[in-house]
Amino acid sequence: MEVAPIGWIETAFVEKFGIPRQSMVVPQVKGMIQFYPPFNQIEYFKGIQSFDYLWLVWHFSAQKGRANKATVRPPRLGGNERVGVFASRSPYRPNPIGLSSVKLEKVHIDGAGKVSLEVSGVDLMDKTPILDIKPYVKTDIHEEARAGFTDDIAWQPLTVDMPEAVTAGLPEYLLTQLQAVLAQDPRPRTQDNPDKVYGMRFDAYDVHFTVKSGILRVVKITEQAES
Repeated sequence: MEVAPIGWIETAFVEKFGIPRQSMVVPQVKGMIQFYPPFNQIEYFKGIQSFDYLWLVWHFSAQKGRANKATVRPPRLGGNERVGVFASRSPYRPNPIGLSSVKLEKVHIDGAGKVSLEVSGVDLMDKTPILDIKPYVKTDIHEEARAGFTDDIAWQPLTVDMPEAVTAGLPEYLLTQLQAVLAQDPRPRTQDNPDKVYGMRFDAYDVHFTVKSGILRVVKITEQAES
């Protein structure tokens, strides 16, 4: 079986650290899906505007060379308890394929007639290959469905303190996304050192922060020099 990408997604996540652990956990996070020819033609997207949400099928491209595992340690369980890989959404899979539901914000068509899709609620790293797109329909919703260990352990967001003196110069659209991402606590679940300064890359910026007593404080944001 041969599978080839139909395109890729552009996001602010240039590294794995900080990416939301599931799609739609941070609905503010935007992405732009670009397509290879001939899939960038409008004929492939006729009628897509009538759907509010999409399924993205994508490749865990950053997992190259990493072996799949029979059991994994989900962050929701504190990074200590193991479950079977098929009872998780871990990237350590026999076939490195991801599935994300995202909101379709806008269909863009440039002067040459090429299509790109603006989406939100993404949990994908920048340049992630997109293998397929399918519409999200009402039969995909199962309101009474059990959700395993995610039902048992509440996801408690952090309070985010971002002083204006630190965020000055950060574009407003990125500031909104960053605050929502940080509230979900991007740290590995096995790390809880109140004295440690953590760092993550977000778009063209390096973000440094501490976490103590449920409060995440951003202490420094520096812009990366263009290469």
